[in-house]
Amino acid sequence: MLAGTGATVGIADVAGDNAQIVARRIGDKGGKAVPLAADLATEAGFAAASAELAHRYGRIDAVINNAMWIRYEPIEQVSAETMDGMLAIGLKAPVWGAQALLRHRDAARPASIINLASPAADQGYANTAIYAAVKGGIVALTRALAVELGPQGVRVNAVAPGAVPTPGARAIVDEQGYELRKAKTPLRRLCTEQDVAQAMCFLLSPEANFITGEVLHVDGGISVSAG
Repeated sequence: MLAGTGATVGIADVAGDNAQIVARRIGDKGGKAVPLAADLATEAGFAAASAELAHRYGRIDAVINNAMWIRYEPIEQVSAETMDGMLAIGLKAPVWGAQALLRHRDAARPASIINLASPAADQGYANTAIYAAVKGGIVALTRALAVELGPQGVRVNAVAPGAVPTPGARAIVDEQGYELRKAKTPLRRLCTEQDVAQAMCFLLSPEANFITGEVLHVDGGISVSAG
């Protein structure tokens, strides 16, 4: 969707094949995309990927911090390895992403960061303690960076999607779980990739040029529902 607006999109994924597939799809539709194999959980990985993109096109105008590794489990089963992995990808990577933008942006142009939050930052769900802590941290990081970077012309917002049944998410949530989520959502449907993409395109567009520090819930109302 972003490529359709004329943006050149860098797609970073620890699985380089996945990034190539998406970049190829964008290219087949006439858009511009660069696949970047990178471990975004590491400062060096994010720095190398962003440097490659900036070297090709001269600058980076926006960063979407979307990478996440998820495990849902009772708190007594959480291992140090699981916690470190989720924190590294979910909370540290957005910091490296912000640094990458600042390093490669054109200071004369407006810039934007979008972080991926979640309704789990607003409501308690069993077996999601580490995930919720990461997403709560994302909300705090978004607001702090909005204040810090606003004077430099950088807007920082977050999108908090509802449940999106992607292949990765289906590995940890079964069909019954999705039906339960749908029943608890006031709009009585699940979130789609298009719902999320439209919100991101809006936040990156000139129409949102006075919006910063916001968490845009694209969740069908589940975060405000008592049900």
